[in-house]
Amino acid sequence: MSRTYYYKTVSGNIPVKEFLEKLSNSQLSKVLRILKAIENNSVQNSFPFTKKLSGTKLWEIRILGKDNIRLIHAIIYHKDILLLHGFFKKKQKTPIKDLNISLNRYRDWITRNGS
Repeated sequence: MSRTYYYKTVSGNIPVKEFLEKLSNSQLSKVLRILKAIENNSVQNSFPFTKKLSGTKLWEIRILGKDNIRLIHAIIYHKDILLLHGFFKKKQKTPIKDLNISLNRYRDWITRNGS
């Protein structure tokens, strides 16, 4: 069993929670159901909902369907997930802008938490 953490900025904002608050009720319930499945089964055993982003330490949670919601996260403390960024994916490849946001947040988290 793993736990889910949310990246928090220095100023106290929680970007993924802010993203989730903007979703419709049906979108949010789908996201929360998939997050619970990942917590119960681990990231590595959660295909097709998770995918490793090649060349990085990051993973993408894929909420499939007409909305194509994506949550980018890192694995911390050996099995827990740190949600870094959420967005709507419009193309097949993860946009470099969203990848950079996630990488910068991950680096910031490591710097402030020493892990």
